[in-house]
Amino acid sequence: MSRNSCRGGKIWVRIFPDKPVTVRPTKTRMGSGKGSPEYWVAVVKPGRILYEMARVTENIARKAIKITASKMPIRTQFIILA
Repeated sequence: MSRNSCRGGKIWVRIFPDKPVTVRPTKTRMGSGKGSPEYWVAVVKPGRILYEMARVTENIARKAIKITASKMPIRTQFIILA
């Protein structure tokens, strides 16, 4: 997204992975406790703003967000806040 905005604007990522997902090692018997955190995830509910952009024109912002949205596994929408 920063490449498509010609590095001229300001971009904020509004989500942060703060939920740990634990996985127990293979061939472990039951009752030996919880596994160690393997990776972190971010829970994204409908209506959540994922990215914000400032100091760029609307057509450049639309192009950058469109390319970014095509790489995501969810349906996204472009919103202009006044």
